[in-house]
Amino acid sequence: MKILALEPYCGGSHKALLDGIQDQSRHEWTVLGLPAHKWKWRMRHGAVTLAQRANRRRTDGQSWDALFCCDMLNLAELRGLAHESIRRLPSVVYFHENQLTYPVRHEDQRDLHFALTNWTTALAADEVWFNSAFHRDSFLEALAELLMRMPDHRHIESVAEIRAKSSIQPPPIDRRAPRGPRADGPLRILWVARWEHDKNPQTLFEALEILAARNVDFRISVIGEQFREIPPVFESAKERFAQHIDRWGYQKSRSEYEAALGEADVVVSTAIHEFFGISVVEAIAAGAYPLLPQRLAYPEILAPLGPDADKFFYDGHAETLADRLETLARRVDPEHCSPADLWQGDPAEAIRSVDRFDRPHRVREIDERFETLGATKKP
Repeated sequence: MKILALEPYCGGSHKALLDGIQDQSRHEWTVLGLPAHKWKWRMRHGAVTLAQRANRRRTDGQSWDALFCCDMLNLAELRGLAHESIRRLPSVVYFHENQLTYPVRHEDQRDLHFALTNWTTALAADEVWFNSAFHRDSFLEALAELLMRMPDHRHIESVAEIRAKSSIQPPPIDRRAPRGPRADGPLRILWVARWEHDKNPQTLFEALEILAARNVDFRISVIGEQFREIPPVFESAKERFAQHIDRWGYQKSRSEYEAALGEADVVVSTAIHEFFGISVVEAIAAGAYPLLPQRLAYPEILAPLGPDADKFFYDGHAETLADRLETLARRVDPEHCSPADLWQGDPAEAIRSVDRFDRPHRVREIDERFETLGATKKP
């Protein structure tokens, strides 16, 4: 098959998804993308710009069997602007995030125009893919609430219509080489997320304060993408925990990022918002012990473990997180546990829970979905 991918925000996880699929797909992909800059403007003009580019490619002789886009594209607009041969392509929209439940500091700052763009895009697509069931369910619940606020012509039935054509398609991740023996030293804690308020860094640093007060030794790597406005808690924490820091800030290369995952004993999340959590999943695949709040998409990520997953969750509070980290710190401390046994017997347990996200497996499933779509919805 020949697949046309239109990406108005071609950076970060959006670009990583397309690159990862293209690399192993048995189909031929044409990716037309715009730089990851000024996302609001991309959502406003992306359909116009990408329709023009796709139309020029068609004029030059290219043709495709299916269309793939993300939630930042106004697919309904694009279909009105594109040549008929593009307009009629069977289409998939991939929801990395959405603008109805994506966090804002104050709810009155939310621009519902972008949420309605997500709605019409989902309606215009033949299939709607979400990266987690949590994402799908929270989006559709919020959409129903939004539609009920309309003065009339609420189209509440569209929520069921979107759900019926939705599926869960987690992003592919790369399997890591098995770890060697653990290097000596205190517990190495990794926190990897965007440096924004919805990732709740305050809870992490409160937990570390508790550990320090209990004289528990530890090392920390606090990494992730940063933007213009960084919560001030990071600067104060950098000064407070300077003697504990291994890595701090954005890792400039993929190799540095992967090294940080490979060094970690424990990966901690404190997020109060997360649609999937790809960095956490990658850290688990790299062999880190997950310690996650029991909310968001995390329970479904570790669902294959059944009741055994309970030990990888905490209740979201700093004191509970500190208690769990102290227990893990003692497992690698020769004075308390010899030999060191962080996992107490099965270091691959959590890795197996994320095997289903392995890139070759996921790309095969994605290829098959496109083949089924192409067979059932001829352009």
